[in-house]
Amino acid sequence: MSKKDERDRSRVEAVLELIRKQTPLTVKQEKFCNYACVERFLKAKGDNVKRAAKQLRACLSWRESIGADYLVADEFSGELADGLAYVAGHDDEYRPVMILRMKQEYQKFHSQKMFTRLLVFTMEVAVSTMPKYVQQFVLLFDASFYRSASAFTNLLVGALKITGEYYPGRLHKAFIIDPPSLFPYFWKGVGAFVELSAVTKVVSSLDFHGEDASSGDLTGGRSVMNAGSCSSSRFAFTVSHHVDSLKPWYLSLSETSVASRTPVQQRTPRPSFFQSPAGMVFRRGERVCRESFLPLWKLYRRPYDEMVYRSKMRGPVGGNFRRRHVSFSQRF
Repeated sequence: MSKKDERDRSRVEAVLELIRKQTPLTVKQEKFCNYACVERFLKAKGDNVKRAAKQLRACLSWRESIGADYLVADEFSGELADGLAYVAGHDDEYRPVMILRMKQEYQKFHSQKMFTRLLVFTMEVAVSTMPKYVQQFVLLFDASFYRSASAFTNLLVGALKITGEYYPGRLHKAFIIDPPSLFPYFWKGVGAFVELSAVTKVVSSLDFHGEDASSGDLTGGRSVMNAGSCSSSRFAFTVSHHVDSLKPWYLSLSETSVASRTPVQQRTPRPSFFQSPAGMVFRRGERVCRESFLPLWKLYRRPYDEMVYRSKMRGPVGGNFRRRHVSFSQRF
């Protein structure tokens, strides 16, 4: 063992010793405070043992207050059915990719604590799917369902704050996709006070529609018709022809319409953030990381499947999943 490894191990032991002096750790807390975990807290605090111990103790108290070790999927049955927050898969480096596709109306009918529990549950699922040599995940915030820049900024800042304080060293990159047009003004004011702002970038889905042909047909050759009730003009409503399919529909980014289908009332597309004057200003001041988001484009477009997502959950966290009955008329 090198001298550096010895120093690192001694710091980790020092952090754990400071924590145990205050209160004995439970079995679950001991499991959480493994070597890699304490090392991440140390790195976040510049190898300062006292500061790392203080933050880790605060994290343990916070996890206990929200019941992070006892979250199960049954608590979020509605959110899982709608695909509001889920792990879509893994990137080229085997990092879990989480997608938050929250709607603005969600915050009107749910408390901040409920959103926090959903976010923590999703991150816990992501962490549980990490290979042993992977310690980070990727966050994709789909902001296309938001009309209010201030409402989305509040959600974004809250999620990044939780990630930075209680999951230090876990976030590799975060991408904000199609935010409201006034978002850059709000982000410019609060971004400087957000610890993870440096790894948070904004991208436009319009920049990647040309990649559809090169990345392959993700719709599987099935018919697609434009969505009339969806609040995002980039999505389409697709009917599955598989009788045993869990869901008779899925969301895709295809804009192909089928004339033989029953016509659906068209929604007026919301102006793109990057086509607005604010978006032009943002483009000049912020470089869009096309190359880093390109490998995630396929995961972002992939149709959400609740059964596939639940299969990623280990142990009792997945809860009791029952296939909902779908009538024959609903399937086609």
